Amino acid sequence: MKLNEISDNPGAVKARKRVGRGIGSGTGKTAGRGHKGQKSRSGVAIKGFEGGQMPIHRRLPKRGFNKPFRKEYTAVNLDRIQQAVDAGRLDAKKPVDVAALVAAGVVRRALDGVRILGRGELKAKIAFKVAGASATAKAAIEKAGGSVELIEAKADSDAAKTDPVKTEKKAKTKDDEKAGTPKETKAEKADQSGDKSDKTDEG
Repeated sequence: MKLNEISDNPGAVKARKRVGRGIGSGTGKTAGRGHKGQKSRSGVAIKGFEGGQMPIHRRLPKRGFNKPFRKEYTAVNLDRIQQAVDAGRLDAKKPVDVAALVAAGVVRRALDGVRILGRGELKAKIAFKVAGASATAKAAIEKAGGSVELIEAKADSDAAKTDPVKTEKKAKTKDDEKAGTPKETKAEKADQSGDKSDKTDEG
């Protein structure tokens, strides 16, 4: 076996269609676009245009709502947890939280928390500290002698909203206002204006 003899499976790579290469190819001259019309020109993107009538994506009613700040949980099933315990990557004697699951390679990332689902069988007695668990999973964990403690995962968006630099600047401005000179009264302003006019008359 040499490098120049290595190839993919037959039919895995399809040759590119070369248009405008003579009438014998079947896609010569007009290159499969036909004669004239908007679609035969370049730079045309009709997409959902239906000749002026109301297009289908505007005729159909819209239903539902997607919450912009919804939390996304990483789902993990009982069989994967049991596999990690059998392989020795997860210690069943210690409480299992998000950090332990990530370190054991059961989940890649926690997102807004981990939610346990009930597929498979759990034999080990484990105390979980996770964001959520289905009713089936909770029953299976308690049947094996374990427990489930639900914890609320803090969203990163809340931490991002509070900018420490901005809050520090606001605190400084408030302190400066408190420590600054008191505002002058109308009577004091009038006295100052009177002193200025006397000086001008003397000059």
